[in-house]
Amino acid sequence: MPQNSETKSLPWGLTPGAFAAWAAALLGLACILLTPVFPWLVKWPAALTLPMTDWIGSVVGWFLSVLKPAARLFSAGLGYPMLWANWLLTATPWPLVIGVVTAIGWYLGGLRMAALGLGGLSFVLASGYWIESMNTLALVAVSVPLALMAGLSIGILAYEFPRVKKPVQGLLDVMQTVPTFAYLTPLLFLFGFGPVVGLIASAIYAAPPMARNVLLGLERVEDDIKDAAVMSGGTRRQQLFLIEIPAAATQIMVGVNQCLMAALSMVIIAAVIGGFNDIGWEVLLTMRKAQFGQSFLAGLVIVVFAMVIDRMSGALAMERRRYDLRVIGLLMAVALLFTLLMGSSLPNPSDYAAFDPTAAVVDRALGDFTAEYGLALDQLKNTILFYVMLPLRIGLDNAVLPFTWGFMWTPAMSMIFLAVAATGGVALFLTGRRVAGAVLLLLAVTVETGVAELPWAFVIGGAGLVGWVSGGRKLALFAASMLALILVSGLWDRALLSLYLSGVSVLACTAVGGATGLLCAVSPAAWRVVRPICDMLQTIPLFVFLIPVLMFFQIGEFSAFLAICAYAVVPMIRYTRHGLINTPEEMLEAAVSSGATGWQIMREVRAPYAVPTILLGLNQTILYAFSMLVIAALIGTTGLGQSIYLALGKGDVGLGLGAGAAMAILALVADRLVQGFAEEKRRALGL
Repeated sequence: MPQNSETKSLPWGLTPGAFAAWAAALLGLACILLTPVFPWLVKWPAALTLPMTDWIGSVVGWFLSVLKPAARLFSAGLGYPMLWANWLLTATPWPLVIGVVTAIGWYLGGLRMAALGLGGLSFVLASGYWIESMNTLALVAVSVPLALMAGLSIGILAYEFPRVKKPVQGLLDVMQTVPTFAYLTPLLFLFGFGPVVGLIASAIYAAPPMARNVLLGLERVEDDIKDAAVMSGGTRRQQLFLIEIPAAATQIMVGVNQCLMAALSMVIIAAVIGGFNDIGWEVLLTMRKAQFGQSFLAGLVIVVFAMVIDRMSGALAMERRRYDLRVIGLLMAVALLFTLLMGSSLPNPSDYAAFDPTAAVVDRALGDFTAEYGLALDQLKNTILFYVMLPLRIGLDNAVLPFTWGFMWTPAMSMIFLAVAATGGVALFLTGRRVAGAVLLLLAVTVETGVAELPWAFVIGGAGLVGWVSGGRKLALFAASMLALILVSGLWDRALLSLYLSGVSVLACTAVGGATGLLCAVSPAAWRVVRPICDMLQTIPLFVFLIPVLMFFQIGEFSAFLAICAYAVVPMIRYTRHGLINTPEEMLEAAVSSGATGWQIMREVRAPYAVPTILLGLNQTILYAFSMLVIAALIGTTGLGQSIYLALGKGDVGLGLGAGAAMAILALVADRLVQGFAEEKRRALGL
């Protein structure tokens, strides 16, 4: 934070960070000590809670009822192209579909990409889920053009009219932070039950990545190209569509890739509402029946689909040579000839079940494994739950019980614990380690009370102080006011539960992902092993992460924690490695010439320079964790995610949108705070 009138007169010569840390720590300690006298410091009075979810439900319900006739008409209209796409994909003989995909793969990437298409579609066929997969592909085929048109229009609008750029970016932030289930509820009310809801939700979810990349691509078009377009004498429309958009084509195609992946992920999630025999519904159904072998097989089909779509659409964004068109003709001829020769004897794709025995083996092996090692798995789960997660959730004073810890935590122990922490904090302060002393006291307050039981005054005040350090008064006011809005809405307790689970997951991802990123930065061999794992994890739709954790740890908070970590750890690994290996050569040469060792260079040169990049990775990890929270509600978590999922089942628009907005607020506040620190570090490094 730059020096200004806000920071010049801080007491004891404290830095803004040290001042904010100590102010937050003392505020938390004061709230705990004063709770017996002023209980409203912890629990916001019910009399002051506003029925905001009811208000939202009434207003939005009225608005939706006005739009409902037009929406149902639009839904009926969308049903036709979806039925046509579905008929085309399911009625086309499977050799022709495989041949087309293989030919596209050859054109985009040669033999390797063609083999990916052939192998991937052959696996889908052999799995017995061909029809379900084609139904899913039909949804994607209709939703993606809608998302591409919407994203292209929004991106061009923000580029052509700078005044609307900031509001558009804010709208895109909201669209990408509001949980997907939250807007399934009003869409279900508007468009009725059925696959069209998933189609429209998919288009809404997939449009922001396209819009962002269109805007980014157009802004990066070189000035020389723009000047040449102006000098050519064309109209503004001609300049845009004939010169600037083609010049931004590479970045726009990146948006197409991201749009496709987002659409695929969303149609899988939309399977929760049912009504369509697609692969997402098959995963959900087999998970509910605890048929984990079949569920794992269906999940692998989704992963294969995602990998094929990701690689082929990603190749479109790269300026590579395209391969011989004659081979495409040959591949199509072979597929057509095979289809004609087989004629009516062509096997029904639903009759294939090559992996059913494997699924049965998986189920038996899983049963044998859990029978033999189930006790050890339960001990691992219970150890982490009882001694790490539960104290962080409800505090030592509620989590330490005789049947888990062997003794009962008493109020006297709380006072001793806090007194020792305060003494240690003061000692660190007096020895010059002021921030460390405040952090020690903050951790003590949090562990003693628990994140879900933290006083609202401490959370809101602490967020405001962090915002002040990160971005000044404006960000402090934004953070505090947004959290206060959740407080008065009656969703505070559920928001803290969501904050706890996402926070624990982000801490684990930071530790594991940071260490893995460091290892990959110093060892190219390690990166060669880790990189394909990261690629795979980033192409897997969110739904599929639930399958392996349920196989071993059943329904519960621990399984949700593992699923969130598996999804959110990748950005931390990638950004940590990227930041550490991209230190300027002149800085490294200066460090080497001064006699620094490899570890000293890493600690004193590479790590400080990588901080802004690592913070961006942390930011992405936080957003990923929040986006996974609602999916994790399917396997037994509490908090805002559970409220959104329950609202979807009840058709409660007010609760769904209110809880979704609360989760979006938490994500936006975290995003702005981390981005503020990253920007400050970039300024300090002169970047």
